[in-house]
Parts: sequence; C-alpha cells; structure tokens
Amino acid sequence: MEDLINALNGIIWSKALIALCLGLGLYFSIRTRFMQIRGVPEMLRLMFNNKSSNAGVSSFQALALSLSGRVGTGNIAGVATAIAFGGPGAVFWMWVMAFLGASTSYVESTLAQIYKEKDDEGRYRGGPAYYIEKAMGQKWYAWIFAVVTIIACGFLLPVVQVNTLASSMQTAFGLPPLLIALGVAMGLALIIFGGVTRIASFTQFVVPFMALAYILVALTILALNIERVPAMFQLIIESAFGLHAGFGAMLGLAVEWGVKRGIYSNEAGQGTGPHAAAAAEVQHPAQQGYVQAFAVYVDTLLVCTATAFMILITDMYNVIAPAGGFLREALPGMDAGAGFTQAAVDSVPDMSGWGEGFVALALLFFVFTTVLAYYYMAETNIAYINRKVHRPWLVLLLRLVIIAAVMIGVFRTTGGAWALGDIGVGLMAWLNLVAIVILQKPALLALRDYERQKKAKVADYDFDPRALGIRNAGYWERREVGLEPDLPLPDGVDAPRGGDGR
Repeated sequence: MEDLINALNGIIWSKALIALCLGLGLYFSIRTRFMQIRGVPEMLRLMFNNKSSNAGVSSFQALALSLSGRVGTGNIAGVATAIAFGGPGAVFWMWVMAFLGASTSYVESTLAQIYKEKDDEGRYRGGPAYYIEKAMGQKWYAWIFAVVTIIACGFLLPVVQVNTLASSMQTAFGLPPLLIALGVAMGLALIIFGGVTRIASFTQFVVPFMALAYILVALTILALNIERVPAMFQLIIESAFGLHAGFGAMLGLAVEWGVKRGIYSNEAGQGTGPHAAAAAEVQHPAQQGYVQAFAVYVDTLLVCTATAFMILITDMYNVIAPAGGFLREALPGMDAGAGFTQAAVDSVPDMSGWGEGFVALALLFFVFTTVLAYYYMAETNIAYINRKVHRPWLVLLLRLVIIAAVMIGVFRTTGGAWALGDIGVGLMAWLNLVAIVILQKPALLALRDYERQKKAKVADYDFDPRALGIRNAGYWERREVGLEPDLPLPDGVDAPRGGDGR
C-alpha cells in the first residue's frame, strides 16, 4: 500500500506541477504588474480592517483564519524536510515561490470574493468550487474539486499535522501518542461545533501570538550567532544555484523541494486560502486579494524563514545526496522533520534544555489551528454540495471523520503521513491552478477597478460586476442595486446569464 501511495505521489508531484506553480506565479505577477510589490502598503492598511457582520468575518479575522491553515507543521517539519532533501538552496526557492505565489493568491482569493454567496444560515461561503461553477459553468469540475478538498482537508492533511505533533511532543515530554490525540480531538470538537464565527474568533488571537513568539526565538538565535549570518546567506544562495561544492549536484532537488514545501506551507494556488477570503466582509473583492497575498509573505518570509535560519545557523541539518548517501551524519534516531528544529533551538547554549519543549508547544498551537482551518475548508465544500439538496448528516460525518483523522494520525509512520498529505495538496493544486488560468480575467478587472478608485481617493469603494462585464456574481449584483444579497433582482436589472463568467 505504501508503495502505491508513493507512486501516486510521484505522478501528482511531477516536474510538470513544479513548473506550473512557478510559471503561473510569474505570469500572474506580470499580469497584475507585480501587485505583490506595489501593493504592500495597501496590504498592511487593509489587514487591520475590523469591520465584520453577522454574515461575514472581518478582514483581520479572515487573514487569521487563512494563516491558521497556512502556518502549521509545514513551517517547522516541512522546512526541515525541504532542507534535508533539497539542501540549503531549497530555502531560496521557497522564497521565490512565496514572492511569485503572492500574485497567484491574489487571483484565487479575489475570485472567491467575486463569486461568494450566502448559505442557508446567512453566512458567506465561497472558494474554488463556487467560482468554478459560476464563472466557468462546469458543475462537474466544481464537484470534483469539492470532493477532493473534503477528503484532503477532512482526512489526509489532518493526519500529517497530528503525526508531526505527536512525534514532537513525545520527543520533548515523553507523552504517549494516544493522550496527545485525545487532547487535540476534544479541543477540536469543542470549537468545530460552534461554527465559523467561533473558529475565526479563536484564531484571530492565537495565530498572531504563536507566530510572533516563534519568530522572536529565531531572532534571538540569530543574534547569538550573528557572526555566522553572512556565511549562512552565502550557503543558501550558492546551494540554490548549484554553485556550492557540497550541493552542486542538487540544483534540481533544491528547486523541487523548495517549491513543493513552499506550496504545502503557504498554499498559494492550492485553493485553500480562497475559502477564508470568501468569508470576509469587504467593500470590494480586491481587498481580500491584497490581504491574502500578504498572508503568503507572513507564512513563508517570516515563519518558514525563522525555521530555516534556526536549522542552518546552528548547523543542525542533514542532507541526502542524490546517490542515496549522506552529506552529513543524521542526528541519532531523528527523522528529517520537527526534530531538526527542536535540536537547533536546544543546541544554543543559552537555550539548552528547553528547545525541544518550546518547538513542541509551538507545534501544538500551529497544528491545532491548522486542523481547525482544514475543518472549515471541508465544511465549506460540504455547504457547496448541500446547496440544492440539504444533507445535514454530511456535516456530522465530516466532524466525526476529522476527529478520527486526529486519532489515526498519531499512529501513522512519518513518511506515510507526509505522502498522504502531499497527494491531497497536489490534487487540489492541479484542479485549482487549471481553473484560475481559465478564470483569471474577473480578478484582473477587479484589480484595475480597485486601483482606479484608490487613485481617485473615493470615500467608500464600490464594485459593480455588470459594469465590468463580469457575469454570475450574484451577491455583488444584488448589493449594487441596493437589495439584500439573498433576494432576487427585479426584472430588467439582472445581469446576462451564461457559463462564461469572464
């Protein structure tokens, strides 16, 4: 079975997907005129918009909800794995993926806002399944994405998260895996039965705190090893382009693992971020595009980089050569995962004795909020499936399955868990990237419209999809004519209907 999983993983994560992720990131950067650079001040301004409603969360809550899905075990164990198999140069390619992926995140998140709708309980719902059906007119494709996302976020990805947490907690505190699983499952059940508002309220406080604490520890380690910082950057750059003697043969692996783990962590193009983006209460769809583009920066350029610097500057990493030999000796009994980060913190003389515990606790917060975000994404896709025929038992089944995934995760082998997670991420990425290539035009029109209004210094932003030639954006069409978004448009006002939402 494990051989089959690995074979399937190899097919999904072929060089074609690596090239597609990098290529589309560059393409969207050019099409948006590098909004990920020009728009940084606007990202920061919008990030602190606390306007919310009964239907939607604030921009900051949407950012926190999105970051809770992005900032997880990939930021600790995933970065360590990328360095282990791709060399220090993988860190550089993670940075490249974040820079280019920010524009991809803008496109998918803006599409989610444009085509969002209200569910039966009056809450905003949206994401790839919604914009695939409304803008592309391909309901079968939307259903495939929804089903894949439910399986990936409801089962496969939580297994990876909890597996890494259990290993880390056992290393640090000697806690039995079953006890860890029970604790996470009970906490998860208490929150997921409260809905998206409770999830958003929890993550908006926990995510900034845990990320800031983690980054501060990394900065402390850098300060204590300040004389090694130039050599560390030189190692990363030389390894990234195959110039370093020890890593010259690993250029392809550096790119592959940097992009692979970059996507797993920052989720740009994967199709997960748009679910949180659609839940936000905003004046204009492009605003969440800006905010979610910034989320990619926070995840990779701050949190992932913190992990990479701690491992590299303390020399606590292990790289596997293409021929199968080791360029460095592995730490005794330690996999290429969270253990490397734990060893890095613990190796600093002033932090010796508590490094393992700190990383384990950081992982506890990271993993718990990530599994919460995964539940929300899976629930949103169940809401999509339930739009025409109400099946309340599906939500209950999802809750039971994700709790079961938490229990199963602690007993999976590390390699097997990561392979399952990679399959889930890869399938979602393929489906979503193909969709946003086809559906990019509304997001680009929204960007130009928003920038035009920003330049005109309007007091309140306005979004009229009909004036821009965007079809099937029912929520914004109704809002534009002053109706409640869940009411039908009057005769003569409705926009032309058709499969092409571009």
